[in-house]
Amino acid sequence: MALASSALTALVPLVILTGAVLSNFVHIDAAQRIIQRYGLTGAGADAVDALFSPTESASTGAGLFGVIFLTISVLSFARASQRLFEQTWDLKPLSVRNSRNGLWWILSLGGYALVTGWISTVIGGRELGLLAAACEALVTAVFLVWSGWILSAKRVPWPELIPFGITAAVLTCGYSLWATFYLPRLFNAYAARYGAVGAVFAMLSALFAVMFLLVASAVLGREVRAELDRIREGRRPSEHEVRREWDDLVEQTRARWRKARADAASRRKQDG
Repeated sequence: MALASSALTALVPLVILTGAVLSNFVHIDAAQRIIQRYGLTGAGADAVDALFSPTESASTGAGLFGVIFLTISVLSFARASQRLFEQTWDLKPLSVRNSRNGLWWILSLGGYALVTGWISTVIGGRELGLLAAACEALVTAVFLVWSGWILSAKRVPWPELIPFGITAAVLTCGYSLWATFYLPRLFNAYAARYGAVGAVFAMLSALFAVMFLLVASAVLGREVRAELDRIREGRRPSEHEVRREWDDLVEQTRARWRKARADAASRRKQDG
């Protein structure tokens, strides 16, 4: 949730500002790109358009306060992502000392968004979008490996990040395909209930799912890499250790199942 909240407070103003700046050179409508990407209609499309499209009387220029706020927001998101890699790989926290790498990562995030947006526009819609999804997965894997390398201040060698990048790319690719069908209903439901702010709630929900997949992929990726290293070095756990871990897993599963049954029985008694 912390990652999703940081992403929301950083990406929304960044998208608005980037669209305003690039509109002087090329025609880019962030709201329309999001609407077309996920096929939004009705209240959901109206909410996204109200959120990302500035009013006609509003100035699209960025004042000093806006620049400061945007810089703080994007660096906060970069540090939140940085902590993900530091905690997963047991690294010493660098905090603001890694701000320069954080800014480089934010710039690369913008480039990643442009590349994936171009892929979705040019290739999307053909053969049910599978070709576009495959291309986006490849770009995503490269970007995530780069992200772990640069946000960890190059303390994690990029080969160790490959399992994480591949796992996260596959999971986010599957989520993207599923979100194409689910997000329009989510946006419409929230927009019908809360108006334009409903788009913010829907985006937060979508970002939470993405960040959950990234955290799970980071943990799984490190475990896979550690297991591959053990296999390469010929190290194997003893049968007693394997059996003990299996028994612990079975016992934890049974305990959770018993607790779930007890809670369900308690709720039935209360309803009765």
